[in-house]
Amino acid sequence: MFTGIVQGIAVVEKVTSATGLSTFAIRLPDTSTAGINIGASVAINGTCLTVTRQAGNTLFFDAMQETLSLTTLGDLVPGDAVNFERAARIGDEIGGHLLSGHIHSTAQVVDILRPENNVTLWFEIPEQWARYIFPKGYIAINGASLTIGEVDGNRFNVHLIPETLRATTFGAIDERTRVNIEIDSQTQTIVDTLARLGYDSEASKSTNLGLASS
Repeated sequence: MFTGIVQGIAVVEKVTSATGLSTFAIRLPDTSTAGINIGASVAINGTCLTVTRQAGNTLFFDAMQETLSLTTLGDLVPGDAVNFERAARIGDEIGGHLLSGHIHSTAQVVDILRPENNVTLWFEIPEQWARYIFPKGYIAINGASLTIGEVDGNRFNVHLIPETLRATTFGAIDERTRVNIEIDSQTQTIVDTLARLGYDSEASKSTNLGLASS
């Protein structure tokens, strides 16, 4: 499990590709790997990966084809910066919201607004995931726990303060950049439960049409 509080920015040193598998060598900042063990979980841009080898501050991770196809990890090249968070431990402060590190979808940056002292990022997400996006709800973007601002169809925005821009890769993000999205698990459970009970908008629409025609 993770908290969605990004612990720093790491750098991709090498990507080794094989059939159905890519191995990433990622260098974390000094002291960030203290006490880490082979088999430990680390979120890289929000994706839970397992440490397979260590060389100083450089950690090695394997990602299979399923992971590469569902996330942005397949886009990474040497020199790219990524957000990282080591797995939470019992007793750690939960400053964001609980995350599994299992990515649901990717989204694309469609607009960047830069008013004084903050940044607003607009994202577009595939239609099937828009049902879980609500104003003031939680969402994880590239592993960072954020609060959703406005929602417009399958587009939504988040407002970022200077500290978030400093501590994450969002400070250098560009339009058209793809990001990893993890939907808040509680929101997903509530929405799916209501849908199964027939309370979602489509079910309600169908019910009303049925009543009108009877």
